[in-house]
Amino acid sequence: MSETNKPLVSKRWSCGVIQVKVPLPFSLKYVNSYLLQDERGFVVVDPGLHTPEALQAWQETLDEHGISIREIHTIVLTHQHPDHYGLAGWFQEQTGGAPVYISEASYAYTQRLWGSDAGAAFAADLTQLYEVHGMPQQVLEEIAPHLNSFIAKVSPQPKVTFIEAGQTIEMGGFTWQTIDVPGHAKGQLCFYAASEKLMLCGDQVLPDITPNISVVPGDGEDQLQQFLDSLEQIRSLEVELAFPGHRDPFTNYKERIEQLIAHHERRLTHMYSLIQSGANTGYTLCMQLFGERIAGNTHNLRFAMSETLAHMFHLEKHGRIERSSQDGKVYFTIKAEQQP
Repeated sequence: MSETNKPLVSKRWSCGVIQVKVPLPFSLKYVNSYLLQDERGFVVVDPGLHTPEALQAWQETLDEHGISIREIHTIVLTHQHPDHYGLAGWFQEQTGGAPVYISEASYAYTQRLWGSDAGAAFAADLTQLYEVHGMPQQVLEEIAPHLNSFIAKVSPQPKVTFIEAGQTIEMGGFTWQTIDVPGHAKGQLCFYAASEKLMLCGDQVLPDITPNISVVPGDGEDQLQQFLDSLEQIRSLEVELAFPGHRDPFTNYKERIEQLIAHHERRLTHMYSLIQSGANTGYTLCMQLFGERIAGNTHNLRFAMSETLAHMFHLEKHGRIERSSQDGKVYFTIKAEQQP
């Protein structure tokens, strides 16, 4: 690709926010980071995954805008997923110790995944969850190595400062309110600048794709219900421009929330019908829902399997299906009183 035809790495929006498209080595292609300027320098939001390609994109962006990395004085994380969190520690080192702000719940999850020997326990828990829900052994064997592959991409890990829902933070000359939006990620925060009607969405509201809603081993929560409840919480906010974690900023904020709610209603109805037709394990349902789109890709399979289980657990908690166990496997059927 010629230099003149290279896709833009960054874009400055009229409100002054700089969107940085940080490349990812999987199907999402890139994650959005944002630079917000104030009298002290710059705040970076969600710096991306630690890869050579991401570092190159950042160097191009800083050069393009004439920014020294030492002008970055604060790093803010919407949530803990590695494509958002991964470069936080690197930026902290390169800036000479800029504070990294994250919610306590989000940080706890990073430590469960990548703190000392905790990652092995999480991988074992996730593998066991998938096993009891029907995932074949040859596929299960890929889960732990896949999770371990992220360790280098989130290293070095930062020293963090906690910020919680209800607090405010100054970024880019605006005051942003922090809002708790669980479901996609426990402890995820959105940042809302009411004066300018701007929203930093993280992965809560995305314009062209649906945020992944995944079961977390041992959590015990109804992640899908949490996600839907948090969408209801933020749908009434007046937002003229929303800055998402993936894809481009968008203006149809309330419409998009309504579309996301409707999507999950359709997905639940479809899954219910599949169970009625005899699909009775999580893995069977996952394959029927996602099929060829995830074949041979452990990353996509993990997302698909965990999202399938989140929807099944939601149907179970709402009394529409029930589980039974046989030979160490979990099977789902339509609950007796739901039968026609």
